[in-house]
Amino acid sequence: MAYHKSIYLFLFLPAVLCTYQLAPQKWRWKVLLGYSYLFFFFISRQLILLFVATTAWTYWIGRMLYGQDRSKKKKRIILSAGILVLLGVLFFLKYSPWSAENINVLLEKTDTAYRIPVITWALPIGISFYTLQAVGYMVDIYWGKVKPEKHPGKLALFLAFFPQIMEGPICSYSDTADSLWEGLPVKEENLRAGCIRILWGLFKKMVVADRMYLLVKTVFDGYEGYGGAAVIAAAIGYTIQLYMEFSGTMDIIIGNGWMFGIRLPENFRQPFCSRSASEFWKRWHITLGAWFRTYIFYPISVSGVLKKWNRYGRKHAGKYMTKLTAYACGLFPVWLCNGLWHGARWSYIFYGMYYFVLILLGIAFEPVHSRLMSLCHIDPSSALLRRLQILKTWCIIFIGELFFRADSLSIGMKMFASIFREFRPEQLWDGTLLTLGLDGNDYAVILAGCVIAAVVGALKERKTDIQEKLQKSCVLVRWGVCYGLIFAVIIFGAYGAGYLQVDLIYAGF
Repeated sequence: MAYHKSIYLFLFLPAVLCTYQLAPQKWRWKVLLGYSYLFFFFISRQLILLFVATTAWTYWIGRMLYGQDRSKKKKRIILSAGILVLLGVLFFLKYSPWSAENINVLLEKTDTAYRIPVITWALPIGISFYTLQAVGYMVDIYWGKVKPEKHPGKLALFLAFFPQIMEGPICSYSDTADSLWEGLPVKEENLRAGCIRILWGLFKKMVVADRMYLLVKTVFDGYEGYGGAAVIAAAIGYTIQLYMEFSGTMDIIIGNGWMFGIRLPENFRQPFCSRSASEFWKRWHITLGAWFRTYIFYPISVSGVLKKWNRYGRKHAGKYMTKLTAYACGLFPVWLCNGLWHGARWSYIFYGMYYFVLILLGIAFEPVHSRLMSLCHIDPSSALLRRLQILKTWCIIFIGELFFRADSLSIGMKMFASIFREFRPEQLWDGTLLTLGLDGNDYAVILAGCVIAAVVGALKERKTDIQEKLQKSCVLVRWGVCYGLIFAVIIFGAYGAGYLQVDLIYAGF
């Protein structure tokens, strides 16, 4: 049961809304918790027991961390134990088969007869998301940012809230716990705003992303039969598919929250307006980046080891190298974890290292860049320079998504090499693109959908609050937008004969 499926939109969600509204305010959090566990059971079945155990462990560790009689050293030990158990379970279920396969490869190369059994375990949907939320909750208590929750139900609802359990956004406890518990009544304006946001998400997911899936799958599955031009088209297509689906799903999730008066954090902020790789990751999957910065980058940056290096480096290596080395030490584990978080594949690790290198190079050449801009009398805020920087960032994004989508790192390398070795530009106009599962009408719909999304993004980039304007607009405009999105999904949605039911991509992470 996914967020874009009919059973969720027309049965499950209305049932939750009705039961929630009919319940007394003090019982509404229980309604949300009960339906959240029911939803988790539908998507993961008996693996809900693991989720319950994770919640119980997180609650207990949180209570153990809050004690005036415990020294900082004891609290550090408790926190370490809490994190190690959660990450240990995640590693065992998600990464142990991949680790065993790689160890067996090494054993084979050393002519060792022994092999580690490779066992694939069933994974609860959303395990990477709720594990990060649980770890963040523990660390926030240790830092004194929040107090441990006395009522286990409140913590359970924070971890299990059904709209975000599959794909996030990754929230901190202070972001949503109180609003989840409050039990505000369902209001007309919240329902209206939530419905429009959900319809916008369905438009991006079902009209554009699911349609683009056919082209992407065809080229990536049969890459050896296509030249570099088709590979570039597929890389761009996958970037569009991933963004439209993930941001569209976020729209549905956030719209769900609005219906209950709950404001979940935004996860995208016009990422394709970015002027650099670093800026891109401040606009793309925002809550994941914020989690890594808060719980990995900053603790490393203020660690005793880096403080000693900063003192030593300023005296012996110079300010520039000291700063660059400190950034590298903080960024490397962030991007290694970013790659691994997406899954147990070398291509994901390469993806993380790809951005690590690019962002570190950006920091390294920043003084040179500033100096050149000054010498050439180039205005950093000029429109032409901005467009060139955005175009450069697009190229970085497309290359990264090529490796991200490839079935393996070696396949990604071959596809990337084909761009230079066997470009075959004629495949762009000789009819090859019409043999990839899409016809001319499909391309027209995708183009129209991208243009509409680009216009909406441009308005948001100019600080236009589209949602507020719609709320204040006349009834004809509001209903016109609603019906326009509804008919677009019904008429142009990628379902029916010839189309595959496309699962949510990030639900697999």
